[in-house]
Amino acid sequence: MHISDFDYELPEELIAQQPLSERDASRMLVLDRSQRRWLDKNFASIPEYLRPHDVLVLNDTRVFPARLAGKRVPSGGAVELLLVREIEPYLWECLTRPARRLATGARVALGGNSNLYGEVMESRDNGLRLVRFESEEALDRIIDRVGCTPLPPYIKRAADSIEDRERYQTVYASKRGAIAAPTAGLHFTARLLQKVQDRGVRVARITLHVGYGTFEPVRVDDVKLHRVAPEWFSISEAAAQIINQSRNDGGRIVAVGTTTTRALESSVASDGTILSQSGLADLTMVPGYSFRAVDALLTNFHLPRSSLLLLVSAFAGRELTLNAYRQAVKQCYRFYSYGDCMLIL
Repeated sequence: MHISDFDYELPEELIAQQPLSERDASRMLVLDRSQRRWLDKNFASIPEYLRPHDVLVLNDTRVFPARLAGKRVPSGGAVELLLVREIEPYLWECLTRPARRLATGARVALGGNSNLYGEVMESRDNGLRLVRFESEEALDRIIDRVGCTPLPPYIKRAADSIEDRERYQTVYASKRGAIAAPTAGLHFTARLLQKVQDRGVRVARITLHVGYGTFEPVRVDDVKLHRVAPEWFSISEAAAQIINQSRNDGGRIVAVGTTTTRALESSVASDGTILSQSGLADLTMVPGYSFRAVDALLTNFHLPRSSLLLLVSAFAGRELTLNAYRQAVKQCYRFYSYGDCMLIL
């Protein structure tokens, strides 16, 4: 298949620029793969689609303020760094803007009067820069003080340092390390999760730190040649036991988000058992991939020609997925990170 086979038309006004005031007030398109049909519902109705012994698997990663503004030294030209992956203490892979002006050896001052400096050590083929930081205090502390929430570029406004820091997190976020939110989980409230559990549904938490691989553009025409960059994940022994017990009891594994799906599918044994492990998830899922762990998927609506749309198309089928997307456009669903969602059964 060609990447052009995963395109669709989206009016710009359907790209959500702000979150809803209530997390669970979003809409939900319920897609039934076996019946090849969909229903327009509200997200608050999700407990109705879950059964006793099912397990809802959440990604508890926490977004940190990974976007840093600064100036070149000594010219004073404005620059921006997005921290992507920590290689070792004070050494990070970064996306930089403007990239052309930050060649190897360039120095930047970041965060105003924070005494945080960086030097580009290496320019990599994938557009990333290897940057070594210098500071007089712990780097994480400075980042939390001067960094901005790394909202996606299709949100055409400045990040609100107070609202977005809270709203661009799931209510169960606890493990710091993501540069983008696992957006399918943004719709849940603590009260709604309790309703899910009151129906006899188990809840398991795993971690995958959302990184550059999740939103890196697909740069090949043949989708089978696409590779998603590795991302760190961890599934505890307790979480694996909950998930495996649900499957043994005849329940379904319901993944909240594509990142949760990637972690689960990276940890499934040949007999369908979920293994407890930590490491790098380097699995790429495109149409033709056979899912062994995930039985149902809750996910937001994704960009055309993206690796996330490829994953969803692998799970639900390309034609059915794109038809459902066209229905969502027709019904004026809100798209992308702060938008509505789709439950695929």
